[in-house]
Amino acid sequence: MFNTRVIVSIFEFLLSVVMSGLIIYLTYRVFIKANPDFNMEEEIKKGNVAVGTLVGAILFAASMILQKGLSAVVGMFRMHVSAPGEMTLGLGKLALLSVAHLGLDLALAVITISVTLRLFGRLVRSHMRPGVELQKGNLAVGIVLSAVVLVAALYVGEGVSAISKALVPQPSIGRIEIMR
Repeated sequence: MFNTRVIVSIFEFLLSVVMSGLIIYLTYRVFIKANPDFNMEEEIKKGNVAVGTLVGAILFAASMILQKGLSAVVGMFRMHVSAPGEMTLGLGKLALLSVAHLGLDLALAVITISVTLRLFGRLVRSHMRPGVELQKGNLAVGIVLSAVVLVAALYVGEGVSAISKALVPQPSIGRIEIMR
């Protein structure tokens, strides 16, 4: 039992290290390319603190959402290691299923953050254009947009966790006959 806990803990640590680097890179690339209003990377290079604040919040929010989904992958691995006879998945299928889970979680994070920012932009469009203000370097707008992204991530993270856990294959515990 001790060996199983150590193996699962090492797996979780290594997966977290790899995911942190991958998530930072992918999230940064996706959101830099996805912004239709202006070139965020150029604004960051110019020292636009408002854009930098928003990008930082987006990275943090995506990480929060993906961290919730990571527990399902660790749970699958724990089940595979602790009850190998019960799991019909091989290690290769387990790896593919884990990648699919994390890919789904990443997609949900990107969609959530994108939709949230676009929805907020539409809600305030009558009296403010957040994209234009952000490009001008309006730090107040950058902070508000950052808060919007973080609040959405707080709520959506639990939903991503629930979806991920629901998609984890469960071992069969057999049949119980109560009455004949």
